[in-house]
Amino acid sequence: MSVFSGATLMITGGTGSFGNTVLKHFLTTDIGEIRIFSRDEKKQDDMRHDLQARFPEYAGKVKFYIGDVRSAQSIKDAMWGVDYVFHAAALKQVPSCEFFPMEAVRTNVEGTDNMLHAAIDCGVKRVVCLSTDKAAYPINAMGISKAMMEHVIYANARVAAERGGTVICCTRYGNVMCSRGSVIPLFVDQIKAGNPITITDPNMTRFLMNLDEAVDLVKFAFEHANPGDLFIQKADASTIGVLAQAVQKLFGDTGTRIIGTRHGEKLYETLMTREERLRAEDMGNYYRVAPDSRDLNYDKFFIEGQAHTEADESYTSHNTRRLDVDGTVEKILTTDYVQEQLRFVEK
Repeated sequence: MSVFSGATLMITGGTGSFGNTVLKHFLTTDIGEIRIFSRDEKKQDDMRHDLQARFPEYAGKVKFYIGDVRSAQSIKDAMWGVDYVFHAAALKQVPSCEFFPMEAVRTNVEGTDNMLHAAIDCGVKRVVCLSTDKAAYPINAMGISKAMMEHVIYANARVAAERGGTVICCTRYGNVMCSRGSVIPLFVDQIKAGNPITITDPNMTRFLMNLDEAVDLVKFAFEHANPGDLFIQKADASTIGVLAQAVQKLFGDTGTRIIGTRHGEKLYETLMTREERLRAEDMGNYYRVAPDSRDLNYDKFFIEGQAHTEADESYTSHNTRRLDVDGTVEKILTTDYVQEQLRFVEK
């Protein structure tokens, strides 16, 4: 019997790629109820009908709540009776956040604060929040909003811990392959249309994770978190140029076209900063970064100072294990999307 036996789990932003993968992991277990909280009724209706068709004996476990994390009342109304929360609701695409930064603030920062206050007030036992590598040394609006989201998480985690209540933690991971808005589906669509793949900068490096690994990271954090902990998975990376070659090796070579970087893109991504690495614990496949335990008593730092404030280097997509074309092919073949698209091509 698992800790989820008979429990109620809420997934905010639950109609997205992450929410669908969580359902795959939990639906047929002894979990009591899964609440999908999101603002898109069409996606909820599609998910409901898909579950009824594929899992008729389990579909009744899933309850749908229309709402928006921007509305404190709507998230609180849906939170009563919830044991655990996976918080995935967010604006995630770099260009849209760059053009509409206040929308990113309202969803990623204020929405997370609304959710955490609701969880604390409603007596939720544990909350795991999902962040991104773009929150480390952020240079774009999406990353900045996610970095602020993380600080909101740590502040609320501290308050909840002082009250002896909800355990709040955070996960941070890199690009999730084949999730909504990611580059692999774009490449596949371009190849199907007979068009060259469009590449921003072939020398860019990006971490590569599949959705199952993202869920595994959240589950690991759920099981091992102390209040305010940040969990990071050790991840492989590849250059965008190598990723494009890997996709073409599977689906056909239609050529490439360099289009230049988009608004707010980095050459490489950072999963753990130098400052965080100083507080990090190696847990095998994951790092646990303990929260900064300093308080508001700044006076002592004028007197005593701090001997070490950062490690020698960050943990980035440039200095992690770099995959070649064959290794990248093997990695992207772990995604359901690529497997499905290959079956379609074979037909």
